[in-house]
Order: sequence, then structure tokens, then C-alpha cells
Amino acid sequence: MEEARNYHMSSKEFRDWGYKTIDWIAEYLEKVEQFPVLSQVKPGEIRAKLPDTPPQQGESFETILKDLDKIIVPGLTHWQSPNFFAFFPGNISAPSILGELISAGLGVQGMLWATSPACTELETHVVDWLVEMLGLPKQFHSSGRGGGVIQDSASSATLVALLAARERATADISQLVAYTSTQAHSAVEKGVKIAGISLDNLRFIEVDDSYAMSPEALKQCIVADINAGLTPFYIAATVGTTSSNAIDPIEQLGAIAKEYKIWLHVDGAMSGTAAICPEFRWIHQGLELADSYCFNPHKWMMTNFDCSCFYVQDSSQLIHALSIMPEFLKNQATESGKVIDYRDWQIPLGRRFRSLKLWFVIRHYGIEGLQHYVRKHVALAQEFANWVESDPDFELVVNPPLNLVCFRHQGSDQINQAILDTLNASGKLYLTSTKLGQKLTLRMSIGQATTERVNIEQAWQLIRKAANCSE
Repeated sequence: MEEARNYHMSSKEFRDWGYKTIDWIAEYLEKVEQFPVLSQVKPGEIRAKLPDTPPQQGESFETILKDLDKIIVPGLTHWQSPNFFAFFPGNISAPSILGELISAGLGVQGMLWATSPACTELETHVVDWLVEMLGLPKQFHSSGRGGGVIQDSASSATLVALLAARERATADISQLVAYTSTQAHSAVEKGVKIAGISLDNLRFIEVDDSYAMSPEALKQCIVADINAGLTPFYIAATVGTTSSNAIDPIEQLGAIAKEYKIWLHVDGAMSGTAAICPEFRWIHQGLELADSYCFNPHKWMMTNFDCSCFYVQDSSQLIHALSIMPEFLKNQATESGKVIDYRDWQIPLGRRFRSLKLWFVIRHYGIEGLQHYVRKHVALAQEFANWVESDPDFELVVNPPLNLVCFRHQGSDQINQAILDTLNASGKLYLTSTKLGQKLTLRMSIGQATTERVNIEQAWQLIRKAANCSE
């Protein structure tokens, strides 16, 4: 009989290639600034380099690693470049990478406390740490009725908050009305659709001059809907909108939500991390009035995607909305009522050991180290904003509260688009745009772990040069 072939990588091979893989990652991060920030490939170019059929026999890991450089890297937009100023920061760090690696090596399935107690209890402990680190309201701490959980993204947090609010409401689903601002993330609209709420019952509330939601406009809309026989059930506010970093007035919105018994969800997304610095905790003023809150360590807290911390004041409402108990999940620990089963706090059943990398990051950097990066990025953004204000050809569209600068050339939208296209085609930096006040606006998001003042200076020089060529 033919001897069975061992297809597994041996422990020795795993160690050897593991070391070489870490070397590859370290070398990539050391030279990432040398690559064009925005990938310059054409559609279909990467797939054209790949074989039409999968290999019949396994290939050497050496060949696989070489193809990273030949095929994959040219097709990457380099989010870890210090010259990446688009969208939002997507920071990683060495301890986060190592935490993710160990999580993958453990292969833990953390759906129940019983399936890995350490996975659940570390998560509870780390999200409780963050309540203290960010100065969040005590009702989000697990010692009371509330608590936190790590979701994959703010989009999922928005959705589970919607579902909990829907279940808490007593009216027919066709009568339920949700509210958010015209500047809120598209995840709210998507969540409404998934939750079975008619898009006709989603109200986009006007904003003020700083692009924050208007409490007066919100209240008028709520009153009108109640008078029409509808039931307001959900308000989605934002601490740091994607387009302009606007901070909604949580305290005023919370008072309205409390008056009309409406669920208030606050999305801290990127900006929530700023509250690790006491001087920026004003962004959360009134957060104690919120039913739920989320922010993303995978944006500005040195933790690689995916890692979004979601908190509720009353976890029983979330569990009521999401808990299903099939026979195959029943176990003594769950039935004792003494443990948390996080599968009841999210959409999917399965869940990864996400808290491990966040634990590594917090322990490695400490509060002091994380504060350093936030303060540095905010200071760089404020300095860049001063340069814009001092240049007669450019204008600030809105005063930057934190690390996102929204600005534009004084000329037409066409000139601003030409500037953006020129900059991104150069590969030397990457910016994105939005529309504010019906005008095309350039966004300078400063938050990459390795971004320094020299990168901001170079970017400003390139922006002014592109403007001179576009006029």
C-alpha cells in the first residue's frame, strides 16, 4: 500500500517560514513610504498575473512569498504609508500584528463563554479598561447593567443598536421612524434596510454651520412624525462625521431622546479615540444620555482591523433582541447565568479572539503612549490648517476640531478635482474628497502611526504645486 503523504507543514518548516514571514512584514513596513501610496494598476491587471486554475499539487512557501512582491504589492494602496491622508487612519502596530498572529494560531471560536473562557473574560476586561481610559459613562461598564463587546465594525454596531431599539419599541414596524443627520455614515441607511425599516421612515436631519446635527430640526421632525401617527424609535448621532469630523451635540440630542423615549446611538468611529486625552473628552459631553455607543480602535488606536468597541447601557435589551438558544448551544455555564455569551451581542454566531490584539496594544503602549500619538496628530492637523488659512488661494471649509482638515482651493470644483487627481496620480500622497456646502472639498486626514511633520510639509508643497498647474 502506498504510504500516505503528509501535506501539513512541519513544526520546523512553520518556524522557518514564520520567521521569514515576519521578516517580510517588517521589511515591507520599513520601505512602505517608497511605494506609490495609491495603487497605480489598471482594473484586471492583478488577476491577469494569476494562473487560470488552482495548483493540482502544493507549491513551496518560498514561491508564495515571492509572489507577494511580484503580484500583490503592486496592487496595494498603502494604508500604512506616512503619506496616506485619505478616508481615515487605518493604523496597525507591531504588538497588534503579533496579537493577531497568536489569535490565528490559537484558532479559538469564542461564541460562548464555555467555548473559551479566556476569550470572553479578556474581552470583557479590555472593554472595561477602555471605559476608564476614555472617561466613558460608568453605565457602559460591565459591573452594572451595561457593558461592552468588540464588533467587527461600526456598521455592525449601528445595526445591532437598531435591532435592539426596534425590539424595545412597541409599535408596528411599519410605523417606526429613525433619525440621523445628513452627514452621518451610510451605515445608518444600510442598517435601516437590513433591520426591515422602510427607507421612507428614515429622516435625514439638517446640520448647522459646523455640519453637526441640528437639535431644533430633529425635534421639529419628531413632533411632526408623532402628529402623523408614527413612532420615533432610533436616533443615530455621530462624534466625528466622515466628511468633516463634525461633532453632533450629544447632550442636546440626548435630552430630546429622553423626552420622547427614543433609543440614542452614538457613533464615535475614528474620533472616539481622542478621548484618551482628557483635553479632548468634550467630544463625549452628554454621552451618559446615550443608550449605546461605539468607536473603532482599528482606526486611530494602533490596532489593526477589525476591532470596533460597542457599549450599551442595558445589555438585557440587546440580548433580548439577538438571543436564540438552539439545543446544540445549551451548556451548564450559560444556564447558570453567571457568564457572558457574546454571540448574543452580535449578528453572527461565530466570533474571533479580537481582544487579544487590543490587549497587546494597550499593554505595550500604555495610556501615555496612545495619548502621544493622538496629541501629535491633532497638533499636525492644526498646523496644516494654519497654513491653509494663511494662503490666499485656499480656504478652510470648516474649523477642524481634531485631526481632519477640510479645505479647498478658492476656485471652481473643476480646479479642486484637478488638484486631487494630480496629487493621487503622482503616487506621492493620497487624499480623498467630499461635498460640503455643495462644493467639492479636499480632506486631509492626519492619523497614520508613522506620519511626521516632514510628511505634512511635503504634502502641502505638493498641494500648492498641483494648484499652480491646475489654475
